Amino acid sequence: MGEMIPNWLLQRAYLTPERTALVFNERSWTFLEMKDRVYELVMRINGYSVSRHSRVAILVKNRPTTVFLIHALQSLGAEIVFLNSRLTATEISYQIKDSGTDILFFDHDFYTTVKELENSVDLKAYSIDKIMSSSQKNTGTVRSDFDLDEICSIMYTSGTTGKPKGVRQTYGNHWWSATGSSLNLGIQENDAWLCAVPLFHISGLSILMRSVIYGIPVYLMEEFNEKHANSLLQSGKVTIMSVVSAMLNRMLLDLQDETYHENFRCMLLGGGPAPLPLLEKCAAKNIPVFQSYGMTETASQIVTLSPEDSFTKLGSAGKPLFPAQIKIVRTDGKTADARETGEIALKGPNITPGYLNQKQSLQDGWFLTGDLGYLDEDGFLYVQDRRSDLIISGGENVYPAEIEAVLMAHEAIDEAGVVGMSDPTWGQVAYAFVVGKELLEEELLQFCRERLASYKIPKRIIRVKELPRNAANKLVREKLRLLIEGKK
Repeated sequence: MGEMIPNWLLQRAYLTPERTALVFNERSWTFLEMKDRVYELVMRINGYSVSRHSRVAILVKNRPTTVFLIHALQSLGAEIVFLNSRLTATEISYQIKDSGTDILFFDHDFYTTVKELENSVDLKAYSIDKIMSSSQKNTGTVRSDFDLDEICSIMYTSGTTGKPKGVRQTYGNHWWSATGSSLNLGIQENDAWLCAVPLFHISGLSILMRSVIYGIPVYLMEEFNEKHANSLLQSGKVTIMSVVSAMLNRMLLDLQDETYHENFRCMLLGGGPAPLPLLEKCAAKNIPVFQSYGMTETASQIVTLSPEDSFTKLGSAGKPLFPAQIKIVRTDGKTADARETGEIALKGPNITPGYLNQKQSLQDGWFLTGDLGYLDEDGFLYVQDRRSDLIISGGENVYPAEIEAVLMAHEAIDEAGVVGMSDPTWGQVAYAFVVGKELLEEELLQFCRERLASYKIPKRIIRVKELPRNAANKLVREKLRLLIEGKK
């Protein structure tokens, strides 16, 4: 057994029962009210053969019932498999089989998907609406404490390369993630975190964990809406929000010349390297953007730019959170020098103990991320790209993110995506896809020529209506190739 810690929700409801825990549309719940809802749910779901170490999948939307269900399953000791609700039944059935899950709780919106699933996997599926409205109640034992070494959640990686892998996350991973974040961002009395990212994704779940550990409210949005988000940030009710670049772009377009309330202190930006033009727009508006770097395997951010460095180190993801360490590993396995590109390696108590059904790939406690980057002379991390997205053109390394940032610096471009295509002369060449106002391709190519080395210039720049993104709103470069058919 590992170190024990009190059940987070019970401890929070005991310490500060009257503080607001959750706000959804016009409704709010205190921590005590939330605990009561969770207790009630524990008694209802206890009759569905859920017990300690059961593996239970959830297919849900960002709703209060989801928040209560997550806490209820934790209080029963179940390992929660978070299913991405944007996937097809075929993709979900792979994850259910791979994780060996036989119980599924779902929101009624996904009834059709669940019916399809039941044809391919042996599954007991229960609608959350029916559970909430049923009169059936059993006695349920609520765990009074958590073991930090125990598995709390399982999330499948986006699967941008190969089959998705089930990442095991312990209570200790979530605890250290929340603690590390608080030592960087601080906790203020009026703090409230806006969650407009999916709860089935680590960026969403980590907000719920921080809420009960810190004793601050979550403002939950069922779906991201830039107008609604902007009005909350202008109202002074929200102090922190987690976003990816695509969300922030939409918020800035809607915000136009207006700005946010002085209470708003942190736009936590993750989900891949942020284009410099976007950061510069925010700097001009005094929007406090904190770049961060993290992944499902690190239970959310593990590297974050501190506020005092956000302008002097624009474009950097920052330094590791207090409990974590970082180094850059060269292809020969040696530690890289300052400004030398290599694979980002991480170490810390918020890193997964390993993937489901696979041996852990730690090397002397270091986790190799598969991402490329470098550390500057002061130890700040600059993330360049996924190793799998790297384009090698005529023997030169070309980073798609660098070309994307240049394209997005053009006033007519809102979004850009770059992918490598095979080429008989160079091995690979870059193709770029852009969303924005209509422009001549030659005009954009000229813009690139003025800012990039010749081997980095895209062979083609193609205008499209939208770029392919996954549920976490991250660009899926692999799918850009599908947009090329007939355009070579």
